Amino acid sequence: MNHNLAALTAAAAFTWLGMVAGISLLETPLRFRALRADIEREAEVTRLGLGIGRRVFRALNTAEAVLAAVIVAAVLAASPTVPVAVLTGGVVVLLIVQLAAVRPFLQQRGSRVLAGEDPPRSRAHHAYVGLEVLKVPALIALGATALAAL
Repeated sequence: MNHNLAALTAAAAFTWLGMVAGISLLETPLRFRALRADIEREAEVTRLGLGIGRRVFRALNTAEAVLAAVIVAAVLAASPTVPVAVLTGGVVVLLIVQLAAVRPFLQQRGSRVLAGEDPPRSRAHHAYVGLEVLKVPALIALGATALAAL
């Protein structure tokens, strides 16, 4: 694999990893804990957290899509090793599943909550978190494997 393209792949993978870890694994759980300090207004707090989360995750998902495109372009332009190609495909598939299969359910439920409804809990959150948890080691492996190609 070309050294410059391997470095670009690693940089994009580790940048993506940092964003997922910072937002999905750290900021989001802390936001709801901080907002829930005022239990008397639970519904209002939930709507506020949800509104913020929608904007944050829209920005995160956009950045993820851009980083995925950078990685795919770098890998396609290089002669990647099999592990780099497989890991690239894996993280891209995880992102596509999140955006195309899980996020629409989260959006639909979120719209209902913001409209004042109290819909039943959704397993889509668990699916999204599970995909994030899978994405973290995949991005670590992709970045490390691309670095090893330098």
